[in-house]
Amino acid sequence: MNTEDTFSVPSSSFVDLTSKKEYNHTFFNLYKLLYKMPYFFQNEALDLWYISLMVYYADRKILRKGNYDNWTRKIKLYIPVLEKEKWDLNKDLLINMISYLSGDIWEIEFRKRELNEKEEKISKGIQNWYIGKKFVPDEFCMLSGGLDSFIGAIDLLSENKKIAFVGHYGGGKGVKPFQDNVNKLLKSKFLIDDKYFFNFNATPIKGIEDSTRTRSFMFFTHAIILASCMRKKITLNIPENGLISLNIPLTNSRLGSSSTRTTHPYYMDNLQTLLLKLGVNVILKNPFQFKTKGEMLLECKNLDFIKDNYIYTMSCSHPDQVRYIKDTKPKHCGTCLPCTIRRASILKAFNDDLTIYNDVSYKNNKAKTELKSFKIGVKDFKNSESSKFRIQIAGKLEKNIDEYNDLYKRGMYELANFLDLQNE
Repeated sequence: MNTEDTFSVPSSSFVDLTSKKEYNHTFFNLYKLLYKMPYFFQNEALDLWYISLMVYYADRKILRKGNYDNWTRKIKLYIPVLEKEKWDLNKDLLINMISYLSGDIWEIEFRKRELNEKEEKISKGIQNWYIGKKFVPDEFCMLSGGLDSFIGAIDLLSENKKIAFVGHYGGGKGVKPFQDNVNKLLKSKFLIDDKYFFNFNATPIKGIEDSTRTRSFMFFTHAIILASCMRKKITLNIPENGLISLNIPLTNSRLGSSSTRTTHPYYMDNLQTLLLKLGVNVILKNPFQFKTKGEMLLECKNLDFIKDNYIYTMSCSHPDQVRYIKDTKPKHCGTCLPCTIRRASILKAFNDDLTIYNDVSYKNNKAKTELKSFKIGVKDFKNSESSKFRIQIAGKLEKNIDEYNDLYKRGMYELANFLDLQNE
């Protein structure tokens, strides 16, 4: 076992991130694309990537059940890094960010390491690649296969920018086909070369915990490590509608840590501060922070293209679950909160939704309960005197309070207009 890539987790076990028996990650497999980068990964970004892999590994491998509240875990990691002094200085910021994201209690200790054999090989490959063929995009953009990132990609490409798209797929079959659909559509419409699309898998083997709150951290670092190769100030776009971004619990069932905080402004601000303190000149941007999903659709810079192709995107929180009804292809459930917000947005923008949903009428028992809960949440919103405190339930907002408040109201009314059409 290579001690430079060995980590300790609370169960006192060791993890070798280079072993496919422990962790399947495909990042280093794309040699031809990586060799075209202008420079090797920035040390701090490479460290951050490994840290995110290990945090995600612990998140998937350590069950929440059995802890005192059946949720909060105490996790300690020992992580080798290239820039130990910088990480020691910024450890509290990192831990605060991860703790907010996952809802756990983290402790991290760092030790010094050097580049391993695989990293040295990639570094030499980049140095030896013909300089005229180097890959230098204008900006980077996350591309998940979802509707929001599809709209974000269309808007950026409509400005004639060279955009590098970064995607991630897990072990299930629910997302990858939709990512492939979106990539194919963008390549055809905007005549984009394959080299602008990066898609990686990072899956801890035999991960048993399904909450996976830290997945977004690991997802983002794949783009950050690539963007660091530019060695200049460069934007990483992370498109998500503002209502979902604020992560305000609609109902009691979505209170607490089980609800995702993928792009919440507090988390994004912490990650941005960490990058700046590390000297990684990547600027995080959610271009739709103050837009509802319906507004994103209506204001898309190629309205005809999005209207013709939104059906090829995936918004559902659990598209693989159709297997329980013996359906072989991933499909929107139609009743989870992301599906419900999607349906509300498409109704607002196009008046008709051609997406195929497993349950369009909230007819099974679980869906009926969800629908009733959603309607109670909307009713509570309408009856509340002020929402300026409510918008901060999921995390502290230090600026643009009025803009966030207005966004929240517009998003909730967009959702309410859809829910009013649904019978319990």
